[in-house]
Amino acid sequence: MDTGGKKTAAAIYEEIIREIDQWLHVLFNGRRKTGHVDLEASEMMMRSAMHRVGAAGITELLRFPVPPAEQRTVPCPCGHAAHYQELRSKPILTAVGEVKVSRPYYLCSHCHNGQFPADVELDIENKECSPGVRRMLAVVGQEVPFDHGRQQMKSLAGLEVTSKAVERTAESIGEDIAAREQQQIQRAVQLDLPMVVGKPVPILYVLMDGTGVPVVKKETERRAGKKAGEPAHTREAKLGCVFTQTQWDAEGYPIRDPDSTTYTGAIETAEEFGKRLYVEAWDRGWSRAEKKVVIGDGAEWIWNIAQQHFPGAIQIVDLFHARQHVWDLARKLFPLDKAERERWITIEQDHLDEGKIEELVCSLRSIQVPDHDLSEELLTQAEYFDKNAERMRYPKFREQHLFVGSGVIEAGCKTVIGTRLKRSGMFWTVRGANAILALRCCQMNGEFEDYWESRAA
Repeated sequence: MDTGGKKTAAAIYEEIIREIDQWLHVLFNGRRKTGHVDLEASEMMMRSAMHRVGAAGITELLRFPVPPAEQRTVPCPCGHAAHYQELRSKPILTAVGEVKVSRPYYLCSHCHNGQFPADVELDIENKECSPGVRRMLAVVGQEVPFDHGRQQMKSLAGLEVTSKAVERTAESIGEDIAAREQQQIQRAVQLDLPMVVGKPVPILYVLMDGTGVPVVKKETERRAGKKAGEPAHTREAKLGCVFTQTQWDAEGYPIRDPDSTTYTGAIETAEEFGKRLYVEAWDRGWSRAEKKVVIGDGAEWIWNIAQQHFPGAIQIVDLFHARQHVWDLARKLFPLDKAERERWITIEQDHLDEGKIEELVCSLRSIQVPDHDLSEELLTQAEYFDKNAERMRYPKFREQHLFVGSGVIEAGCKTVIGTRLKRSGMFWTVRGANAILALRCCQMNGEFEDYWESRAA
């Protein structure tokens, strides 16, 4: 008979009764005095009381007994044995407040290293916070600045933590997520990715883009900025997204499948990012897609990735970006003549929208201007359209009810990266930015709970 357990349960029960009695006394005494109930104050009071009760219960739960004689020796990593010394306690912040865990301590007489096997079992080895609190810190840390996360923990969970604790925990978990992603990438390199089974996917899209993230000075050493002679102040974070499409509306415009968008991203080379995005697309059913589409702007690194990792896919240059090239040229050609500028835009944009890229290229190459820089710009833009001509057959793409814009990835750059990593006054290390980005993608993809459950597996 577990008489010790019964005594512990009885003690916790008495604590609960005591807390409830005190709370009811305060509540009804206040009601008698004022004639009304302050519900919010009552809620917070009850939460605090339940925290104290919960802390008492968890403290009792984590009060380990002295191990019996046959369990006073455990293996030591050095190959020898560690022997039980004593019970030692340490504070741990849990979801119901700070508690103390009292657990056996073992010492190896050979290597003189100590260990707490219970800490491994409880997932608190070298940790100040319980798994439940660390999960909360990860969620707030990926969502808002670390100090705001500290405030949220206090107001929403009733827990006092430091901004540094939010930062360390969120980045640590993000790094673990990123490490797991790298394992998948290595499997892809070794052509060892599992075949994803399931129904055929009618249309699967892969989009990619990049945006600058402000970083600390050491991360931009010997890197040139966008303006000649100026140092760089940012590092490009590359972001990819994958989504599916099964329908289009009555007018033939495509409809993105609800909740089908997933993201992956990092500050890394195009070569590294290409592998990353390929793994994400593979997990989403790239091998089962009946029609595969890659959308991006005119950046060369995007189409290099498309050619290397997504051969055979339909390639589309975002229509808005292509139009932007026409608009920018018009402003340079007709800076003071608005009517002529709009007339020229109408003609050339029609060529673009109708997929008559050869006519657009011919028009650009035929323009003669005295300004040398502008003349060079016209040739550069003509080359841009000529090189991407097959990616700009917009009528053909529309006939297939395909997206011709990259709005999803541009919105992703703002929501996934911008709202968290590009706030005023922020400067990141590449390591820290990548950790938060990995955590943020995991959360936004709806995969965080799965990760959390599998992390110790």
